[in-house]
Amino acid sequence: MNRVELIDAIASETGLTKKDIDATLKSFMAVVSNTLQKKESVQLIGFGTFTTVDKPEREGRNPANGEKMKIAASTAVKFKAGTALKEKVNTKPAKAKKSKKK
Repeated sequence: MNRVELIDAIASETGLTKKDIDATLKSFMAVVSNTLQKKESVQLIGFGTFTTVDKPEREGRNPANGEKMKIAASTAVKFKAGTALKEKVNTKPAKAKKSKKK
């Protein structure tokens, strides 16, 4: 599912306009990004938690020629799914009932 499909799905489920959903989604992403940039976590009970992890500088190899190279230290984003999300993902979706032809 891409951004447009997500906006369409939310709009059809809530009855809100796509414009309002798009603005809300942009705001959500900005707030989460800014919070993670400050090295703080974002916890959505039942959905999951976004956190950051500092990765130290390390040595790697250039895949083109095999030479050793330094890989710079960086901050990575980590997501840990909440219990409700894990349960939902691990439950098979209900099958649509087939209509019987007469």
